[in-house]
Amino acid sequence: MCSIIGYKGQFIEAAPLLVESLKKMEYRGYDSVGIATMNNGKILISKGVGKVAEVDKILEFAKLPGQIGIGHTRWATHGGVSDKNAHPHFSCNSDIAVVHNGIIENYQELKEKLSKEGHIFKSQTDSEVIPHLLEKYCKEFNNDYKKSIIYTCKILKGSFAFVAIFKNGLICGARFDEPLIIGIANSALFLSSDVLGFLKHTDKAIFLDNGDIVTIDNNKYSIFDINNKKVIRPITQVAWELGSTEKGKYAHHTLKEIHEQPSILFNSINKNNDFQQFCKFIKNASNVYITGSGTSYHSGLLAKNLLAKFAKIKSEVIMSSEFQYMSDTLETNSAIIAISQSGETADVIHAVKKAKEHGSKILSIINISTSSLARISDSVLVLNCGPEIGVAATKSFIGQLMIIYNVVNLLSGNQLSLNKINQKKLVTDIEKTLELDEKIKTIVSMLDSEIKDIYILGRSLHYSIALEGSLKIKELAYIHAEGIAAGELKHGPLALIDAKSLVIVINPVDETYKDVISSTHEIKSRGAKIIGISNKNHELYDNYLQIPESIDHLYPIVEVIPLQIMAYYLSLKMQVDPDYPRNLAKSVTVK
Repeated sequence: MCSIIGYKGQFIEAAPLLVESLKKMEYRGYDSVGIATMNNGKILISKGVGKVAEVDKILEFAKLPGQIGIGHTRWATHGGVSDKNAHPHFSCNSDIAVVHNGIIENYQELKEKLSKEGHIFKSQTDSEVIPHLLEKYCKEFNNDYKKSIIYTCKILKGSFAFVAIFKNGLICGARFDEPLIIGIANSALFLSSDVLGFLKHTDKAIFLDNGDIVTIDNNKYSIFDINNKKVIRPITQVAWELGSTEKGKYAHHTLKEIHEQPSILFNSINKNNDFQQFCKFIKNASNVYITGSGTSYHSGLLAKNLLAKFAKIKSEVIMSSEFQYMSDTLETNSAIIAISQSGETADVIHAVKKAKEHGSKILSIINISTSSLARISDSVLVLNCGPEIGVAATKSFIGQLMIIYNVVNLLSGNQLSLNKINQKKLVTDIEKTLELDEKIKTIVSMLDSEIKDIYILGRSLHYSIALEGSLKIKELAYIHAEGIAAGELKHGPLALIDAKSLVIVINPVDETYKDVISSTHEIKSRGAKIIGISNKNHELYDNYLQIPESIDHLYPIVEVIPLQIMAYYLSLKMQVDPDYPRNLAKSVTVK
């Protein structure tokens, strides 16, 4: 949700490093940015509204001296987007500064109590109670910092990961239901919400468990729990390559990640060794449930269809945000397939914890093998598509589909025909589909600039792709888009169609082809402009985007590509940044 970085080193100035790290993690939040450094016993803070590069250009963060510091980019939850609400936040005496990710549920009562005790608040955020609590307990416990941190964590309710810096140079961090990671370099230590925050400097990381507290002093770290009991966490070597976080020749991360899809297509299959165990859990389950949010939910819808059609396994797909309301009805020995790119999505984590309470097996499909979701799962399959910086999911969606297809293929006795020949053809098909880039760019440039509504039609397997395409357009271009089951047109949606409508029909030649053509006739008669995505042209299409001919059930993997590209160019037409959509963050770590 927000990005956090803490640094304590011996030879390098903190401020430039903090800024560099925040740029790497900006996809987690980009409403505002700030850093604090400690120099000669004094904490200095600089912060402002905007993206890291924009604010840095004005405030010149690098001017802050010191080899100890913390930084933050914000995705607003409590309090508007303003300089005062930007992190870090000070204690009253300016001896403590804090950056925080998550939501403090009891902040209002804490704020009222602290205010009565004389503490002065300068923001509308829930986060600001943390430095004031630390200040309160430091005073009560005669600067016993460790005890102050523990008591602060005990009184906080909700989800949080925070890093605090004290005027004596101590850095501390704590996590509960939000990610926080220690980075270990030769002459420096990091605390970060994401490995990308320190990956340029070290690939050695410690992933803190829920309830862990850490202090960094004299270039040594100490990990303990809320009962002041020392704990030991293993050091992990992070596998991701830093180069994949750069844009290279592309104008935006989103476009780069769309074009990376052929090269990462089968990483999810060829670099996983746990498919048999994953499938065994599904086979032995009394019931199968699939949960995810946003793009991952759409992957789940396709999984449900494929499981029923080819493996004869019935399943139910539940949005993660709705899961808690039906968790009491879970049967024993159920399997929950949880899908999440980050493995940190709050709604998914909450759903999984509820399911575990009822004895369900947790099977996760994720991109980050060290995530919170991975650590509480019984079986894990990893996308292996590398860091995805663009907030709107593109290559991770393809990675999810490939894992789902392979799972169904194994469960159905190879009915999906994912042999080496078809794998190679699928890569070629996506490469050919990416060649539509210039044509789509031209089509978008000719669309009415006042376009307000786009409808995407699909049937059967293609309906979930229609939903995913509409989500991409909403996320990237801020245009209302709606995925519609083509057979439902006459049950309401047709009332919306007129000469100002743009309708995209997903219509490869398979069992749904004729029915979708019938729906397209109905749309055409109302004067709508029609874009057809198919392997066969039709006179009804005003514009035709040709995809390669494929095995029927593999079309969804290819047909989503033109929709991703169209969403990208629509965002440029609307003059918005496709990498960082307003009001959205990559990893939604608060409910």
